Amino acid sequence: MKLEMKDRPGQLVAALQPISAVGGNIIVVIHQRETSTAAETLDVQIVLELPEGRLPSLLELLREQGVSVVRIGEERLLYECTLIVIGHLMHTDLSDTVDRIDRTGSAEVTGLSLAMPAINSPSSARITIRSTTRTEMKKAIGILRGVAEQKELLIIEPLEGA
Repeated sequence: MKLEMKDRPGQLVAALQPISAVGGNIIVVIHQRETSTAAETLDVQIVLELPEGRLPSLLELLREQGVSVVRIGEERLLYECTLIVIGHLMHTDLSDTVDRIDRTGSAEVTGLSLAMPAINSPSSARITIRSTTRTEMKKAIGILRGVAEQKELLIIEPLEGA
């Protein structure tokens, strides 16, 4: 389940309490707070188990807490592409680069492996992007190309077909 909520103190707890209230069992919570989000929202992914028939009650309780359910129990990112980006990635704000793709809502950076040989040397990253459609993948790669041009980064693309 992917949730979206206001980024304010106590909101994550408010989102998790309804799961317990309906008898659910939380297996994993993925929450990475980004301080630079323009919309002041927070995305949280939760893997959980629910007793049969409790999902409608859970959804209602989450709505009452002001939590939006973005996705439930489905894999929506069906297309994958892996690219290499080389340059001063940390000095040019790697999280901003990732965020620009993630903000599309139809593509996300799902894998990132970074190698930094020395503080003043260029680093390299293996970036995996997943998207809902081939068209959205092309858009995401276009965003990455634009960021690379702006930040003077080199892209080697793709390592496999999208």
